[in-house]
Amino acid sequence: MRHPFINNKTLMLYYGVFWLTIGTVNVVVQNLWFGTDLTTAFLSAFPFFALYPILGASIWFVIKYNSLEEKDLLWMMLYHLIAASLLNAIWLYLGFMFVKIIDDSQLQLLYESLPNKIFSGYVMYSIYVMFFYSINYYQSLKEKVQKEAELKALVREAELSALKSQINPHFLFNSLNSIASLTISAPEKAQEMVINLSRFMRYSLQHDQDESVSLADELENIKLYLSIEKVRFGKKLNPVFSVEEPCQACQIPNMILQPLFENAIKYGVYEATEPVSISTSCTIKENHILICIENDYDGESVRNKGEGIGLQNIKHRLKLIYGSADLLKLTDYKTRFKVELLLPKTIPA
Repeated sequence: MRHPFINNKTLMLYYGVFWLTIGTVNVVVQNLWFGTDLTTAFLSAFPFFALYPILGASIWFVIKYNSLEEKDLLWMMLYHLIAASLLNAIWLYLGFMFVKIIDDSQLQLLYESLPNKIFSGYVMYSIYVMFFYSINYYQSLKEKVQKEAELKALVREAELSALKSQINPHFLFNSLNSIASLTISAPEKAQEMVINLSRFMRYSLQHDQDESVSLADELENIKLYLSIEKVRFGKKLNPVFSVEEPCQACQIPNMILQPLFENAIKYGVYEATEPVSISTSCTIKENHILICIENDYDGESVRNKGEGIGLQNIKHRLKLIYGSADLLKLTDYKTRFKVELLLPKTIPA
């Protein structure tokens, strides 16, 4: 931790102006109130009000290596008493030497005021100690808060990265199984799926380090994902999009929508015998964007119970990013499933 005057030039300026003002006022008071001539008043005040601010700045190093939390109180008082005595001795010696060089006829007056100056030296030392301890405490607290914030950011980033890393392997597992089956039944479709999968993975890698993307970019990626699944399901999969223009530029967490479409395909398209529409709509609701994804499904088919990794993943990410997992709403109408995602227009920093 560096000296506060080195870190803060403004504080150092205020410090200099303060002591210059104190010294000037002292000279003026002696001259006007006590009738002391200006030369005597100057030699009495300025050597001490100029020297002590310089020497007093070194008290920072005294308290820097002697924390109140680490030392015994009695030891600290003895330590500062010794330091104050040494500092005052140096201060008085240099002050008297300055006066002797300039006008040694003023030394007698200084000797007469010596007890007051010694007392003033200890008082000023005590003020400096309290001042620097306050600054030291403030800086330590500030650094602690900053480190905690950095640590929380690192933990949050690590958690988000871990959550995002769950998406691609899950999707790749399904896609590679589909490609494997299509290589025998429909080689042309398998080739098309491989090309689209390559484009999809390029997008994923390109945005892997970014937490947010525009809704327009995310929807383009979703359409690419659906085109991959379209190769597998053909006419059974019917995606429909209705997106208001103002929504396009809104920032949302990247890859946040894909697990929702995966679920729509897994529970809707995969088990259906008739074409299934997956409808996506986006509207602005004051300072939020509402994304709705709906799909039909066969209510009589056997469906997996409970929440899968995808929905848990989304809720966890929403909690980390926005501080709330209640932004995701799921509604089951028995033959139709609806997901509503209500997100702020911008992602918190």
